Amino acid sequence: MENLDACIRNHDREIEKMCNFHHQGFVDAITELLKVRANAEKLKVQVTDTNRRFQDSGKEVIAQTEEIIRCRVQQRNITTVIEKLQLCLPVLEMYSKLKEQMNVKRYYSALKTMEQLENLYLPRVSQYRFCQIMMENLPKLREEIKEISMSDLKDFLESIRKHSDKIGETAMKQAQQQKTFSTTLQKQNNVNYGRNMHLGKNRIWESKNEITLKRTFEEEDEHEEEVLTVQDLVDFSPVYRCLHIYSVLGDGEIFENYYRKQRRKQARLVLQPQSSMHETVEGYRRYFSQIVGFFVVEDHILHVTQGLVTKTYTDELWNMALSKIIAVLRTHSSYCSDPDLVLELKNLIVVFADTLQGYGFPVNRLFDLLFEIRDQYNETLLKKWSGLFRDIFEADNYSPIPVANEEEYKIVISKFPFQDPELDKQCFPKKLPMSQSVPQIYIQVKEFIYASLKFSESLHRSSTEIDDMLRKSTNLLLTRTLSSCLQNLIKKPHIGLTELVQIIINTTHLEQACKYLEDFITNITSVSQVTVHTARLYGLSTFKDARHGAEGEIYTKLNQKIDEFIQIADYDWTMSESDGRASGYLMDLINFLRSTFQVFTHLPGKVAQTACMSACQHLSTSLMQMLLDSELKQISMGAIQQFNLDVIQCELFASSEPVPGFQGDTLQLAFIDLRQLLDLFMVWDWSTYLADYGQPTSKYLRVSPMRAGMKDTSKKNNIFAQFRKNDRDKQKLIETVVKQLRSLVNGMSQHT
Repeated sequence: MENLDACIRNHDREIEKMCNFHHQGFVDAITELLKVRANAEKLKVQVTDTNRRFQDSGKEVIAQTEEIIRCRVQQRNITTVIEKLQLCLPVLEMYSKLKEQMNVKRYYSALKTMEQLENLYLPRVSQYRFCQIMMENLPKLREEIKEISMSDLKDFLESIRKHSDKIGETAMKQAQQQKTFSTTLQKQNNVNYGRNMHLGKNRIWESKNEITLKRTFEEEDEHEEEVLTVQDLVDFSPVYRCLHIYSVLGDGEIFENYYRKQRRKQARLVLQPQSSMHETVEGYRRYFSQIVGFFVVEDHILHVTQGLVTKTYTDELWNMALSKIIAVLRTHSSYCSDPDLVLELKNLIVVFADTLQGYGFPVNRLFDLLFEIRDQYNETLLKKWSGLFRDIFEADNYSPIPVANEEEYKIVISKFPFQDPELDKQCFPKKLPMSQSVPQIYIQVKEFIYASLKFSESLHRSSTEIDDMLRKSTNLLLTRTLSSCLQNLIKKPHIGLTELVQIIINTTHLEQACKYLEDFITNITSVSQVTVHTARLYGLSTFKDARHGAEGEIYTKLNQKIDEFIQIADYDWTMSESDGRASGYLMDLINFLRSTFQVFTHLPGKVAQTACMSACQHLSTSLMQMLLDSELKQISMGAIQQFNLDVIQCELFASSEPVPGFQGDTLQLAFIDLRQLLDLFMVWDWSTYLADYGQPTSKYLRVSPMRAGMKDTSKKNNIFAQFRKNDRDKQKLIETVVKQLRSLVNGMSQHT
């Protein structure tokens, strides 16, 4: 503390010294300050006055300055607003453009506008609320666009489903016109080539072809302006639009899957035929048109879009459709019984195949199917021609064709290739050997060949294959249809011997005409039988079989007629002596046979001879059976003599050569069994019979012991019974003969 006090005292002394040192200066300063004080007051007054006057003068400047400041603030605000509006206006303009595009259904452009808004414009003004609202509306607009485009696509799919038949019909018509034009042009080229080879011969034919080609060109010119494409018939913009929209939205794969799925469903609907499709050609045409329309649309989509439809997809779809089409056609064509309908179906299939082949679809299986349908077509033709043949046979009078003059003769010759030099030498009127059915059958066979040829056209086959098809179908007509009709005709009960004879003559001439049918096919197909191995017509065997059937029927009917005469025979087997003349029934029978064999003059010699021999043998057998009938209890010698008179008439008939060509007594040998048996009883030459029995030179070689004993020597119902009763003197001899005959019969049975 003492030190502190000491320090304080020191400082005080220093302060005092300093004050003392500066006191005078301080006093001087105060004095000066007082002087300044007066000047300061004066200055203050001046300054105040100046300030007052300055303030009064600056009030206007201040007001103007404040106005300037306010204006500059406004100007700055306006500039800011302009800058912000310049940022917002493009956004608003783009959004307005988006709304306008939506209203006019320019959805793809609308999506592009939305993309620009999102990526370019909206980020610049994202701080504003209206931008947030826009950002929230854009996804909704995208969904709306997707829904609208999908709705348009559905309408498009429904539209092409309804109009696919029109599209297909137009495409098929154009393909057919193109094919017709190409075919006509090719024919014209062939005519031009042939003109140098056969100018005179083919001049008329060339003129006709030139006229046809000219008309075809004119028709092409007329329709050229009317040719419509698939784009003309269908508005594909919904597909393009929807594809672009989904592609922009990143859902292209979803759209592709949906489109293909819907088109597959439509394909199944298109491939499903109506149950009554086979009844009319229009049903088939509508079916084919729908399918063609479907694949024409798919082909167009394939070539104008990227990835929506691929080649693999269309090939897969076509293969599925082709299998279904073939199955449908195979089923429905089997119901067709009209060859004209089958032919029209074939033509439709050809046009259908050619049309789709023009679009790049493989159609070989369709042409393979046509070969199956061709067989069915031939079957329907065979059924139709079977009816035609039956009608011809029913209408035929089975008599030679009369020709009164040269003109009628030429008419017949123009229909049927008939040549007979001997007949040509005869004067008119004359008769052709065949009946009216022969030229009619020949014409119908040619018509069948033409009808079969119609199906072979446009099948893209060579002339050799067509020739082979024609010959095979003609062979079926001859060997099956015509042969069956002939066989049925022959078996009909109203066909008599005269008709059968004419049928044999007819088949002979038809057989001879087969070579002309082969030449006819050769001329149609231009396939030489010499250079190419071709099938032969089986008409020869057909007509031979028919002729053999008619010959057999002649033999049968002759025998039946003989049986009818035999049934009216009325022998009195107990008569004491004969009438001295042949029985009436037998004379009628012989007269019938004589008149019948006169009709056989136009038959081949062997046929007439065989018929005559068969009739005589059957007559001999029937008479023998009558004589050996087990129901006869006894036969008198008078009955034997009467029976012998009838057999003599039969022998006289045989010796009169009712049919030329028999050598010697060949025909009489048919009655040799009866003759030897009757001679044995009438001469009563039992000793010779028994002595020579078994010898090749025996006089009664054809008389067996059973026949000699009238079938049964053990019963009292044979010829010996009458002698036992009426001639007791021969009783012992008869018993001996019967005993020996019985032993011979027993020996034969034991040997057997």
